[in-house]
Amino acid sequence: MIRRGLQRQSAAGLFSLCLLALGSLSAQADEPVTFKVEAPFDDVRFDLESAIINRGLVVDHTSHVGEMLARTKDDVGGTKDVFGNGDVMLFCSAALSRKVMEADPLNIGYCPYSVFVFDTPDAPGEVTVGYMPLTERGSDASRAAIAEVNLLLDALAREAAGQ
Repeated sequence: MIRRGLQRQSAAGLFSLCLLALGSLSAQADEPVTFKVEAPFDDVRFDLESAIINRGLVVDHTSHVGEMLARTKDDVGGTKDVFGNGDVMLFCSAALSRKVMEADPLNIGYCPYSVFVFDTPDAPGEVTVGYMPLTERGSDASRAAIAEVNLLLDALAREAAGQ
């Protein structure tokens, strides 16, 4: 009985430490980098996908976040339409991913990379393109490799926004 009680206390303590660690990580998270463009959503979305493909990369998955939120709004008690349209494109670069993960296998958590594109009901015709920069962490080699991914994400978003 005593042993079980200690195990529960240890598990609860470990859980608390994990929550603290997650909280400190989210407090350090970077802000999204965004670019706005006055254009039809479908054109900007196409430009973003083309920017990825034209670099020899493959869009592994497109998450239609805007459609999902619209579809589930009533089911979850949503009170407003968040997006007119909203997609997140997931892709990978074998060369960059290898470099990032050879520098630190824990960088697997960054893969696949993502960029997003959306418009809102309040501003139709104003499209936002962007990405969440990856935190440059670990060794110098890891930081340098992650910086290369951030440069790629930035180039993709800028290209789609015409900047």
